[in-house]
Amino acid sequence: MKLPQHRPWKVLKSEYIAQNGPWLQLRQETVELPNGRQIPTWYIYDFPDWINVIAITKEGRFLMESQYRHGLGETHYELCAGVVEKGESPLHAAQRELLEETGYAGGEWSEFMVLSPNPTNHSNLSYTFLAIGVQNTNQRHLEQTEDIDIHLLTPGEVKELLDNNMIIQALHAAPLWKYFATNACI
Repeated sequence: MKLPQHRPWKVLKSEYIAQNGPWLQLRQETVELPNGRQIPTWYIYDFPDWINVIAITKEGRFLMESQYRHGLGETHYELCAGVVEKGESPLHAAQRELLEETGYAGGEWSEFMVLSPNPTNHSNLSYTFLAIGVQNTNQRHLEQTEDIDIHLLTPGEVKELLDNNMIIQALHAAPLWKYFATNACI
């Protein structure tokens, strides 16, 4: 299949209404649709690209994280994730984040999935990488804002987490569901 017909909106006016580092870049635009109708106020969040890593150890364990997320005020299981720094490739960002957050590295890496967090109003993409055969290097370097616990789980345990809505970050759940759909290991 091919992509549907591209029908971009015409930007009539664009201005940043909030700019504070990489996490708060908010644009307000006035746009015109292909049919001539105008939308006077449309908001777009400009974020850097993000990465996620489905990391599996040489022993076949999934490397999962858990940490408190203040937006929801809850703690859940997640993949290793982070931001692609300016000038950095998504693959390098994924390898850097895995080492920093978990202390694991190595293995065979491949791009597994690319998603848009929300194409309606987010300008970035989220790249998921599959890293098979990672090993612990004991070189973990957490940032001041990170309080991450590491979990080595069997494929069955990860599937159970998905089945019971215990991985609620959509950009983490979707690639894991794809992994289990394309790798009949459970």
